[in-house]
Amino acid sequence: MDVSVVIPVFNEDESLPELCAWIQRVVKENNLSYEIIFVDDGSTDNSWIEIEKLRSADDHVKGIKFQRNYGKSAALNEGFKASHGDVVITMDADMQDSPDEIPGLRRMILENGFDLVSGWKKVRHDPLSKTIPSKFFNRVTSMVSKVKLHDFNCGLKAYRSKVVKSIEVYGEMHRYIPVIAKWAGFKKIGEKVVEHRARKYGHTKFGGLSRFINGFLDLASITFVSKYGKRPMHLFGTWGTLFFIAGFIMSVYLIITRLLHPAEGLSNRPPFFIALTIMIIGTQLFLTGFAAELISRNAPGRNSYLIEKTLM
Repeated sequence: MDVSVVIPVFNEDESLPELCAWIQRVVKENNLSYEIIFVDDGSTDNSWIEIEKLRSADDHVKGIKFQRNYGKSAALNEGFKASHGDVVITMDADMQDSPDEIPGLRRMILENGFDLVSGWKKVRHDPLSKTIPSKFFNRVTSMVSKVKLHDFNCGLKAYRSKVVKSIEVYGEMHRYIPVIAKWAGFKKIGEKVVEHRARKYGHTKFGGLSRFINGFLDLASITFVSKYGKRPMHLFGTWGTLFFIAGFIMSVYLIITRLLHPAEGLSNRPPFFIALTIMIIGTQLFLTGFAAELISRNAPGRNSYLIEKTLM
């Protein structure tokens, strides 16, 4: 199959028929074999009814329905599992992503050799309250992850099939799929300027300060897990040892000065308590790393790695 289009859906019943017809027109004009996978993320409107109607009219349309709202990451993860296309395209259901971009994204995967291509909404139809924090978020994410993209959270992306079958998206990690893919060994990541259309139906389901706070917490989490998930002692043990040594040196220095100058006390000197605190923090960090290492060593997937090729 040439292309799978995975679309998370949450209360978008008005846009689904028009979006599906648009996708069908584009793939047929380009002679592509296809499937459209709608993942209903616990919608409370008539979204699932519309998906059933679309499914009955076209066997290429598939639907997955969640019992309740689990979030976009869970929807994408299940859509990835169900996909069969050589190239997997994701887009939002609100029609702000244009299906006309599908052929170009697919060509970049097949002809330019990219593992993942992310859309870049260079011209956006969003208020400043959304675009300015988004630019800051994307800049910080690019600096921390070393993935050079302008728009990490763009829903319009294309993936080589092997990528979506090799990664797991959970929590609110959907905005960091390029980072997850990079840490999984898929480093050929590109971007394409795509059209961002004004919302035609309904209103945005996302926004607010918590979105960006959670986003940075997720970035810290995925950075840690990617680098130290299988070797936590390398992080906690290193910092714990450095803290303990620094505190120990300070303590020895203060004790020596106390012996050389008996008139000077220790209990009335703040640096002494600072040194003890640093030693305690170092010990706690070291023990945390030790406990995390034990957990990691006994985890079921401790030796699960992605293998590209095997010669036997």
